[in-house]
Amino acid sequence: MIQSDKFFLEVKKRNYKMKRNIFFTSDTHFSHKNIIKYCNRPFSSVEEMNETIITNWNNVITSNDTVFHLGDFGFGTEDEMATIKSRLNGKIEFIFGSHDKSVRRVFLPYRLMLEIVIDGQQITLCHYAMRTWKASYHGSWHLFGHSHGRLAVDNHTLAYDVGVDSNYFTPVSMDKLVDIMSRKEFKPVG
Repeated sequence: MIQSDKFFLEVKKRNYKMKRNIFFTSDTHFSHKNIIKYCNRPFSSVEEMNETIITNWNNVITSNDTVFHLGDFGFGTEDEMATIKSRLNGKIEFIFGSHDKSVRRVFLPYRLMLEIVIDGQQITLCHYAMRTWKASYHGSWHLFGHSHGRLAVDNHTLAYDVGVDSNYFTPVSMDKLVDIMSRKEFKPVG
């Protein structure tokens, strides 16, 4: 593990069992007015966007669930972001994104990348999309955000954009990801 006062990069695998639901999301951009225009989000105001994303989140996430948020949580003061976080169900594991200066202390610890294993499935989590990642040729997955649904879907790699713009402004469940990945045309090497 590399550690500093600003971040740490965790490369140690963390194993999870599906005893509770696990979800993934990215790029919520709470309180970011310009993201509505930049990404053509279907909201007339920041308040409508925030409330829709919070409602969608809480409709699928319970207090016992885990959510991996892959960055770009929101814009605003640290207190504003802490208030929004307090309204969201579940335990949030945070990966630092490109617009997360105001949430540094809201999400301690936070990481730049995380490798996890869920029921034997190795998954690399990062805000940014990668062309290759650890064990990518052997069936590991890569989940990312940042692109706001603008990257072409590659059915030959086990990578997926979990950002809200690609997923109806709602976190994606592990069960849904299993289904998505099973329909890809990936062929392992070796």
